[in-house]
Amino acid sequence: MRTRFSAEYILGYDGGGHVLIRDGDVVYENDRIIFVGHNYAGTVDESFDLGQAIITPGLIDLDALTDIDHLIIDSWSPAERSAGMQWSEEYFHSRRRNVFTPDERQLIRKYALVQLALHGITTYMPIASEIHSAWAESFDELVGMAETSRNLGLRGYLGPAYRSGVNVTRAGGERDVEFDEELGRAGLADAVRFLDYAEELSDPLVTGVLLPCRIETVTEEILRATAEVSRERDALIRLHCLQGLLERELLERWYGATPLQLLKRTGLLERRLLIPHGIFVDRNRQVAGADLGDLQSLATANVSIIHCPLTTFRYGMVLDSFAAFREAGINLCLGTDSFPPDLIRGMDTGVHLAKLAGTPDAAPAEHYFEAATLGGARALGRTDLGRLEAGAQADLVAFSLDDIRDGVLDDPIRTLLLNGTARQATHSVVAGRMIMRDGMIPGVDLQQLRAEAQHLFARMREAYSERDVQGRSADELFPSSFPTPGAQRLPSAKTGK
Repeated sequence: MRTRFSAEYILGYDGGGHVLIRDGDVVYENDRIIFVGHNYAGTVDESFDLGQAIITPGLIDLDALTDIDHLIIDSWSPAERSAGMQWSEEYFHSRRRNVFTPDERQLIRKYALVQLALHGITTYMPIASEIHSAWAESFDELVGMAETSRNLGLRGYLGPAYRSGVNVTRAGGERDVEFDEELGRAGLADAVRFLDYAEELSDPLVTGVLLPCRIETVTEEILRATAEVSRERDALIRLHCLQGLLERELLERWYGATPLQLLKRTGLLERRLLIPHGIFVDRNRQVAGADLGDLQSLATANVSIIHCPLTTFRYGMVLDSFAAFREAGINLCLGTDSFPPDLIRGMDTGVHLAKLAGTPDAAPAEHYFEAATLGGARALGRTDLGRLEAGAQADLVAFSLDDIRDGVLDDPIRTLLLNGTARQATHSVVAGRMIMRDGMIPGVDLQQLRAEAQHLFARMREAYSERDVQGRSADELFPSSFPTPGAQRLPSAKTGK
């Protein structure tokens, strides 16, 4: 099956980097691109002329939310309510449970994966909330998600998340971690089992990876064991770290080591490691405020940093700085980490945050688009992803640029980032299969899926109350922006009135 896509702009590749082709064609046969350029002269079985649009490589999201959005309620919380976002000690020891049934969890996965496809993401590595499960993810849960992902046609780097501990709020309001090492060992065993499953499945769209949760919730024993499995199986590891001051404080208290020192001593600091966020390195003003060697350590180890600019911004943080990481030789790739899985909005946010953290040209749009494509491909060790050139995988996405609300058109990449969103994605192809056509996902009833997700979100929201150390209701934890007529007004966080 040979297919041609034509558009006013094609983001091609010339062997050294992306190039912008005007009025071009992308042609693929089965799962491989066979032509990128002007005026393809061969025959095709199907052709799409998208007009004023830009066709780019499929976007790569390496910290992709595969859950219901929780940032929509918890990113607004002031200090006196933020403790309600964590488990209480009492909930950990005597009442922890799965908020959703296994079938409901699979429905949530489907909802989230459809959202990825609708936003132009073709390759992803998942992340889901740990708050709403009795512990972490199981082998069976990830097998189910792998099947959903295959049915939709996405390219997934998958594995059950595992941990030895969970963040809690103690009765006095202090943040800490409670551990259950046996559950950590069982989680790692499930992760290894999934590596075997993915290998036996032998589907190019499913690759097994190791996904320990957060560095402060995984004991040194499990970190060492993870590094050993990674070396033996040549499996990628993604570990959330360098993402908060509490993480740093806890590790120094327990191990007498910074996060980077612990990564090195457990054997994790090497090329197979992907680190989401990477914000709290020594040059961050809340750490040392000066470059004392952290960036060089990351670059020397060939570690990839998964930058999540939109989520970082919403929680009041910034990468310091995108340009410095890039200049140090660190591979930067992108993640969304929360809803919406909109890398276009994320890139735009990152470009402008970089201006605040550095200089006006600290992170131009093209550097961010490279991170969303070529950077992700490098992190995965894939020279056939993240680029449109003959021989590469037929992974591509088209963004329309023809709506008056997009404004006037200058450079298509800068115009898309500044004036657009990933909702302008109209067509998406993974390994030669069209997974989105004219903004629709074949075989998926989007309105029904939306209604089902809304019902489950309401359950998720209510469940925060049973975990809250103060037992507050969901409406107390997440009050509306404005009171409804007749409702009791909650005290102001600032005035108490």
